[in-house]
Amino acid sequence: DLAATGLRVLALGRAATLDGPLDSVEPRALVVLEQRIRPEAAETLRYFAEQGVTIKIISGDNPESVSAIATSLDVPGGRNAVDARTLPEDDPDKLAEILDTNTVFGRVTPHQKRLFVSALQSRGHTVAMTGDGVNDVLALKDADLGVAMGSGSGATRAVAQIVLMDDDFTSLPSVVGEGRRVLANIERVSSLFLTKTFYALVLSLLAGVFALAFPFTPRHSTLVNALTIGVPAFFLALAPSNERARPGFVPRVLRLAIPWGVICALAVHLSYLLAETRGATPEESRTAAVVTLFLVTWWVLVLIARPYLWWRVTLVAAMVGLFALSLAVPFTREFFAITLSDPADNLVAAAISVVAALALTVVFRVVQSVDKSQVQDRPTDTLGV
Repeated sequence: DLAATGLRVLALGRAATLDGPLDSVEPRALVVLEQRIRPEAAETLRYFAEQGVTIKIISGDNPESVSAIATSLDVPGGRNAVDARTLPEDDPDKLAEILDTNTVFGRVTPHQKRLFVSALQSRGHTVAMTGDGVNDVLALKDADLGVAMGSGSGATRAVAQIVLMDDDFTSLPSVVGEGRRVLANIERVSSLFLTKTFYALVLSLLAGVFALAFPFTPRHSTLVNALTIGVPAFFLALAPSNERARPGFVPRVLRLAIPWGVICALAVHLSYLLAETRGATPEESRTAAVVTLFLVTWWVLVLIARPYLWWRVTLVAAMVGLFALSLAVPFTREFFAITLSDPADNLVAAAISVVAALALTVVFRVVQSVDKSQVQDRPTDTLGV
């Protein structure tokens, strides 16, 4: 009855000998310990539930005590605690099925905690484990992410990837946020840089293999890359982000960067060749190519900068303003070898850029739909507490 209220109940008994039978122990007292729950614990668990993380509460205590605590925290399925002594340890598939359908487990041994981690991983889950005692070491070591408390045993701190020095479980959401910021921003910036790599590769192949003229000079590349990659990437890499991390970072970036790079290269070369065909000077042809290069790579930046927060819209708009300013000021126009004597070539370049931007958007939509279907098929993450 006491355990069902969430109290931890210990029995104190007297035995004539240490190696005597259990029924010879004379019960003397019950020691009742009240377990204090941090006020922020419920909010932290709700945060992880909102982020698609499935919570599993595992403990060596009485299942009724663990269930009462989980119920007080409004953990889904907290009322139905499972006694780990009844679980099939020799059937991993059955164990994984029970773990998928239940949330709270009591009387869990250290060996069973380790089996829990491997069973969940066998279902495709990414498993994080928190703990502070020696009995958590095996599970922490096998988990994809082990989180130990600063006041916990030295063994748990040694095997964990993260140690909460203030023993505050509620700091984990900020840890997740920092990890998401780094991963999401690296992916976003990588798409920008790899797009540049692939369009430069295609242009180099066209020049080296097919003996076509390279459409712009290094100073042109400096101007465009600074405004569409260098300056924006600096801000995008440091910006906060709550996007959920997903596996398949390299394939996902390449699915965008390769077709984007090819489209940009073809659009730039087409602008250069059309201007040259119309009798433009080499400087005018390169200027048409630079205008196209900026517009198509700027559109790549527009697609990458989503979601559109006010500062991102300002950043994207500022890059257009700086490019227009570089065309308008005589000094920068001369420094970057830009010639605007024939507006027709630049209008054609702008028209080609619009068509290329539509192609870039189509590729972006297709890749997004593929990624969304993969995310829907992916198992949820699991956090063992």
